[in-house]
Amino acid sequence: MSRKVYVAGKLVPAEQAAVSVFDHGLLYGDGVFEGIRVYSSKVFLLEDHVKRLYESALAIRLQIPMTESEMVDAVNYTVRENGIVDGYVRLVVTRGAGSLGLDIRRTSNPQVIIIADTISLYPAELYETGMKLVTAATIRNHAGALSPRIKSLNYLNNIMAKIEGTDAGTVEALMLNHNGEVAECTGDNIFIVKNGVLKTPPPDAGILEGITRNTVMKLATEAGVPVRECVMVRHDIFTADECFLTGTAAEVIAVISLDGRQIGDGRPGPITKELLKRFQAFARA
Repeated sequence: MSRKVYVAGKLVPAEQAAVSVFDHGLLYGDGVFEGIRVYSSKVFLLEDHVKRLYESALAIRLQIPMTESEMVDAVNYTVRENGIVDGYVRLVVTRGAGSLGLDIRRTSNPQVIIIADTISLYPAELYETGMKLVTAATIRNHAGALSPRIKSLNYLNNIMAKIEGTDAGTVEALMLNHNGEVAECTGDNIFIVKNGVLKTPPPDAGILEGITRNTVMKLATEAGVPVRECVMVRHDIFTADECFLTGTAAEVIAVISLDGRQIGDGRPGPITKELLKRFQAFARA
């Protein structure tokens, strides 16, 4: 069965889904997006994702042509009509078509695109054995140039770091900020466990404040695990007892080495495994 994509207020077959070649989302990466998981036919924390989408749009002065409640309805409708039970939603809003120039005043008709499909980000065996990371030479965008809190369509910064990771034979790469501090990975937030305390970089370290990240922090607190947002450098990861990543598609996945140096005992740790179990139970509750 052909997937149906929501474009301009209606569902069309995926092969017919299109936007103008003059759309500034295509020409300049001018737009915003959200990636959202579907569990047991329910869109996970949809209102939270939609709220962040509208905040990103506000930050770049992009007027979304529908209300937040209408967007929630459109996402649920697209998921239902595609029969997605366990899958993924890519929600995109572009600036719309315009002239060959950067002036947003010469654009019109922002496009809302909703894609609902299945997804598999990391091989299943990595959740059992843990993944390896390398540190990318490409640093995270300076927050003074482009706020990491804006989930924009321009992901070239992340893509270049991802290429470094795949060239090194890993599926993810660690990104540092302009101060040489740990920021995040190309598509996931990062955590460590040290002496029973869960630590993660703060928002001002140059990270996207992930919804899965915030959920895991809440679940950890409920489980009695102390949580701290604090500045981290690579030394903190090298000497950690455990390390893991969080993300919409990744959920919770252990990291067992960084730049060839083993983390902890080289296996997914007990707190990592417990938080993965709690997250999966929460997501399907």
